[in-house]
Amino acid sequence: MRMRKLGRTGVEVSAYCLGTMVFGTLGNPDHDDCVRIIHRALDAGINFVDTADVYGYSETEKIVGKALKGRRDEVVLATKFNGPMGGDPNHSGSSRRWVVQAVEGSLKRLQTDYIDLYQIHHPDPHTDIEETLSALTDLVRAGKVRAIGSSNLPASEIVEAQWVSQQRGLHRLRTEQPTYSILNRGIEREILPTCRRYALGVLVWSPLAMGLLTGRYRKNAPRPDNARMQWVSRHLTDERKLDAVEQLLTLAEETGHSLTHVAMAFATSHPDVTAAIIGPRTVDQLDDLLVGATLTLGDDILDKIDAIVPPGTDISPLDVSYVSPSLTHTDLRRRPSHERAAA
Repeated sequence: MRMRKLGRTGVEVSAYCLGTMVFGTLGNPDHDDCVRIIHRALDAGINFVDTADVYGYSETEKIVGKALKGRRDEVVLATKFNGPMGGDPNHSGSSRRWVVQAVEGSLKRLQTDYIDLYQIHHPDPHTDIEETLSALTDLVRAGKVRAIGSSNLPASEIVEAQWVSQQRGLHRLRTEQPTYSILNRGIEREILPTCRRYALGVLVWSPLAMGLLTGRYRKNAPRPDNARMQWVSRHLTDERKLDAVEQLLTLAEETGHSLTHVAMAFATSHPDVTAAIIGPRTVDQLDDLLVGATLTLGDDILDKIDAIVPPGTDISPLDVSYVSPSLTHTDLRRRPSHERAAA
């Protein structure tokens, strides 16, 4: 497995990062099988594992902690905080109060005394970024966290966080974790150039577009009936995406490789992407992903992909990604009716 520098941290990580969101009730409820998948990934040379406290509401971190017993030093371990962990309104978000409490829970579940990369899972419009960075800086200085990062931040908030760190003498966010795939290339417009400017490591999630780029979901084909598919059903039935998938399947046939392998090779070919997060639910799925890890896409194939989905564009928004309140709250984009007229 090829190793790449994780931003300016000095740490080297594998170009594939093992994502664990489907370990537990959301995907594979067999804990022992999940442990086998993690061990198989480590044996294959993957040294980067990403999880989050909210995955399975703590179940997934427990699985990861069990799997890493005796192998902790081999792994660059990343987890995230911010998502709701119960009904208490203060058990979520990016406040100092929750950050210092959340990290203790993650450390206990992961059975470790430090986290290599601790990430803000989503933007928190209700908390000053200085509050969050100050708390994270204290965790780094206490030795509980080695580096800090973010996930799903807009470019403007990445810049703001860097500026606040510089002005206040706080630790910088060293990584960003956005969604990126052939079907969702919007980050190429501003987020990836911003990450390059600040030398941030980039680990991209959903390079297979929630499974659409495996070729399992076709136009006019019946959809699987399970909880996970219901969760992302709108994404899997988007006609614009399904039309692009049909074109991409034809292109993959021309290369002699599966669409899954082409999609992963696309994600890792971008010079600003450090690692692509894979999310196998079974050992067989992991083995297939590993087989495709050596694929290199030539410029001719990348040009054809650009023709199907132009650089910097999203065919349609990813339903499970973060959406700014300015888009979801009508009062932030519509003046009161009596103030809308220009005269």
